[in-house]
Amino acid sequence: MASRSLVGLSGSRSGCKKSLSARNAAVERRNLITVCRFSVKTLIDRSCFETIDDSSPEFNNFAAILEQILSHRLKGHITWFGYESPRSFWDYIRVACRKVSQNCICSIENMENVSSSRAKGRAWIRVALMEKHLSEYISTALRDFKTTRRFYEDGAIVLGEEANMLAGMLLGLNAIDFSFCLKGEGLDGNYPAVINYTPYLKFTQSSDSISSDEEELRTLGSSGSESSTPENVGPPFIMDENSWFNKCKRVKQKYHLTLEQKGYLEELLRLRENQLSESVSQNKILLQRIEDSDLAHKLEKEQLEYIIVELQDQLKSYQSLDQLSTEVSLSQSSLDPGHSQEGDGRQDTLNLISEGKEDTPSLLGLCGSLTSVASYKSLTSLKSNDYLASPTAELTSPGLTPS
Repeated sequence: MASRSLVGLSGSRSGCKKSLSARNAAVERRNLITVCRFSVKTLIDRSCFETIDDSSPEFNNFAAILEQILSHRLKGHITWFGYESPRSFWDYIRVACRKVSQNCICSIENMENVSSSRAKGRAWIRVALMEKHLSEYISTALRDFKTTRRFYEDGAIVLGEEANMLAGMLLGLNAIDFSFCLKGEGLDGNYPAVINYTPYLKFTQSSDSISSDEEELRTLGSSGSESSTPENVGPPFIMDENSWFNKCKRVKQKYHLTLEQKGYLEELLRLRENQLSESVSQNKILLQRIEDSDLAHKLEKEQLEYIIVELQDQLKSYQSLDQLSTEVSLSQSSLDPGHSQEGDGRQDTLNLISEGKEDTPSLLGLCGSLTSVASYKSLTSLKSNDYLASPTAELTSPGLTPS
């Protein structure tokens, strides 16, 4: 019975240890992801007012957090003698991020001033941020689950559900312009990265707890000396004054930050208004050009229609002249031979008229003028009236009466 109880006690202890280790691992993962989200937000806020470089405390904290996340439960390197040596996250990134197009892995490997694996990993973080491809690197590495499984133990952040959250958070850093020096002290791989949790800690004490603290201090003061009274106790008032001073300081900092953001937004608004006014003016100029071109096209269309109508009228007059010349030739053929010379003269006159008729369209097409049309009409009317005699007049003349 005693042995059975000992076995049950040892089993319960082992179960408690496993549950406690699982709980600790979950808390550690959650803490790192939460702090990483806060650090990304602080980086984005700070980038609105100044350039992010190696001297920025927000970036140094973010780089330390990311290094801790990528090193969480990273497997060691097994040597030939069976010993496990520590390994840096750069060994995992170097293998898992080879598939990224135009990656910087080879350039970092060939850097002369960076020798240790940890320093190369820190240089990779800076180069990826300057290239705005850090999220792409992390997403590509996490998709290679086989390689990730080979480098990390169970319970690692990159093997859990938090990995997808990490890739999404890092996507917002693509909007920031980073400027780093790859020869500075930040790449020293001899010292591990330490996270500063102070900027992300915030504790607000309620009014009830403040009153209870005052009562406890008064009670302790009255119990310490019988002659002391609650009215003579000094610490609560000093503590209250310090708390008001700290609150005033925080409000002042928020005011300055809000004032800087206001100035930035006003400058951005002024720039957008100038761009909008320029776009509106360019739009008006384009609309005026379109209206002018439409008006020019309408005028040209009307001119072409007028020319077409004039040409159609002249074509009808030419057809009537052809018909008249045909009738005249028929009437001349019915006359006697004595008047052949006169008929030849008239035929020459008709030939001249027909030649003028044939030349006029070509000339009119070359010059494109309509003034020659009216002059040609007047010319042809004069010629037809002077030289062309009607057949009825010749038949009724005395010289043409039959003998």
